[in-house]
Amino acid sequence: MILPAANASPDTTSTARPAVSGPAVKTKSTTALPEEITAQGAFLADGADGKPLVSKAADTRLSQASTTKIMTAVVVLETPGLDLDRQVSVKQEYRDHVTENNASTADLRTGDTLTVRQLLHALLLPSGCDAAFALADTFGTGDTIDARTKSFITAMNAKAASLGMTKTTYASFDGLSADDKTTPRDLATLARHAMADTTFGDIVKKQSTKQNATNGRTYTWFNTNQLLGSYPGAIGIKTGTSTPAGPCLVFAATREGRTVIGVVLNDPNRFITAATLLDSAFKSDTAVTMKLRQLPPGAQND
Repeated sequence: MILPAANASPDTTSTARPAVSGPAVKTKSTTALPEEITAQGAFLADGADGKPLVSKAADTRLSQASTTKIMTAVVVLETPGLDLDRQVSVKQEYRDHVTENNASTADLRTGDTLTVRQLLHALLLPSGCDAAFALADTFGTGDTIDARTKSFITAMNAKAASLGMTKTTYASFDGLSADDKTTPRDLATLARHAMADTTFGDIVKKQSTKQNATNGRTYTWFNTNQLLGSYPGAIGIKTGTSTPAGPCLVFAATREGRTVIGVVLNDPNRFITAATLLDSAFKSDTAVTMKLRQLPPGAQND
């Protein structure tokens, strides 16, 4: 079952730092909801100070799928002297990587040139593994693609260590490796750090975007996070799905000036669970009536 975090206030009447009490998270409505949170691991924290609100297996190492791409973006965005308008040419290797792994894609076309800012959109909205490859290849160091991507992954692990994410390891730049492991608590720490970057925050809150490559090709990308446009106040952050990880979601919402950040890992009901957890913080019952934004035909579903 899901329990309040150990240091969360037991006073459920408080509006400043609400916590969940009892064996299950419930809303005010009498409409039937799961008696227990279905995520294998979950964590909810106050966005301002990181105070834990709700946790379930918060320190259990689990596969993280494409939530890995949050760290990919962070490493890029924190590159010294970063130029978001730097142009990057799409290599065939990026497309081959997607095909070989049957991975989520931004459908980047070989020979097109896009800016780093555009590639971050391609990374975070449709969860493009091709965009992740392009960024790792561009911002890694070395004489070969393999050397550059390996050095980029090393930088991802170094950043995790610097943030105190002691139970997190990265083996890939896009979450395709079963060895990409984290915990709900670590991932919430990363999400809170990432959301402090205005560029990151501006991107992950978009439901869709259109971006033009330098040759005039128009890319249209839809955000795989269906909580956006469904849960009032939702502002991100990132989905992830793989066979070892199951459906995952890192999410955030702001209401009346208060931001809450959460994580659910390996949860077949990830969007409903996220809404239910947010309701527990905001003292609302949105999860009961929420209708998920539908992705258009052909959109990625990560």
